Amino acid sequence: MLEAVKRGDTSGIRVVAENRKARHDYQITDTLEAGLELRGTEVKSLREGQASLAGSYAEIEGGQAWLVDCHIAPYACGNVHNHEPRRPRRLLLHRREIDRLAGRVQQRGFTLIPLKIYFRGGRAKVELAVARGRAHEDRRETLKRREADREAARALADGRRR
Repeated sequence: MLEAVKRGDTSGIRVVAENRKARHDYQITDTLEAGLELRGTEVKSLREGQASLAGSYAEIEGGQAWLVDCHIAPYACGNVHNHEPRRPRRLLLHRREIDRLAGRVQQRGFTLIPLKIYFRGGRAKVELAVARGRAHEDRRETLKRREADREAARALADGRRR
């Protein structure tokens, strides 16, 4: 897929960082794509795949959306012009999208979680999710249901083989 992006194909997507734990810890109700306002060394570091979404979240403050606590490692050749690794980064969204997200986050229990950072057509994007935290019991219930589904599938497969 990297070759498709290098040839100028704007449909190519290259994932840089993914928050796999988010789908386990949160019940995701809605997702949306946002642009990222980055400095030069941050872009170079992202292109090298030096990012982590662990523990990061997004918030609406002062009519703007911000990505907080996302770690983008300093660029190795960045010298004095390097960026701060955990600085808040502005998310590029339309006003109506920010207003809609602010309304959803005001509801009890909802939060904005970044699911992944990727490049689309040479531009850094973030996939945001409006999510509600899962209780520990809910997670156990999901695991039980998944295991029961696996056992049922195995039983069906065994029945067909005989």
